[in-house]
Amino acid sequence: MPQQKRSLALLVGLLGVVLLAGACHKKQVAAPPPPPPPPPPAPTVNLTAEPGTVEKGQSVTLSWTSQNATDLNLDPGVGKVQAQGSTTVTPQDSTTYTLTGTGPGGTQTATARVTVTVPPPPPPPPPPPEVKVSEEDLFTQNVKDAYFDYDKSDVRPDAQQALTSDADFLKPHTGIKFTIEGQCDERGSEEYNLGLGDRRATAAKDFLVNLGVSTDRINTISYGKDRPVCTDHDEDCWQKNRRAHFHFGTETK
Repeated sequence: MPQQKRSLALLVGLLGVVLLAGACHKKQVAAPPPPPPPPPPAPTVNLTAEPGTVEKGQSVTLSWTSQNATDLNLDPGVGKVQAQGSTTVTPQDSTTYTLTGTGPGGTQTATARVTVTVPPPPPPPPPPPEVKVSEEDLFTQNVKDAYFDYDKSDVRPDAQQALTSDADFLKPHTGIKFTIEGQCDERGSEEYNLGLGDRRATAAKDFLVNLGVSTDRINTISYGKDRPVCTDHDEDCWQKNRRAHFHFGTETK
């Protein structure tokens, strides 16, 4: 009996040791895996154009900044650029400039619009100042003398043409008054040539009056051979002096 008790006590002790050992032993739990690394940040880009509107031929400054971009392109016409900077462009037409930034975190773009206007054409040059021509200048430019044969006061054909042209000018210019001077060549006496000059001036006046020029606008005077325009002693010179000469105004000199 005592032997059985000792065996039972030993068994109970061994069981207690086993239970105590089991109670002291903890199960180890595996560590969780580390979290994944954060994604790389996306690039940011900014682009400005100053001024935004220009006339054709003027320049524009493009300025830009960026972050997290490893490659930057500015189009059109500029190409690869640094992370920040500026450049001058001269667009010929309205253009949208685009900055493209690429990096590990992706691609971003920024744009800037430049409007190009065409300047208006320059105004036409002012017309030249109007040159006012006096009636006397018009008279001198348009009225022709009538020439006569030697010792004659008849209006010959070439004189008729000259006087007809004179009448065409004088009739619409009704405010012009004028004097017809009868002149002769050097041959003959003073008294004779004064009479011949008077007949020549009167013949020219009558011709104009017949064509419609008012008689009260016309004065006549004879200078005979006193006012030659040529002093050589030959027929060519004498012919130049045989004339009805027109003078602006009715005051004689």
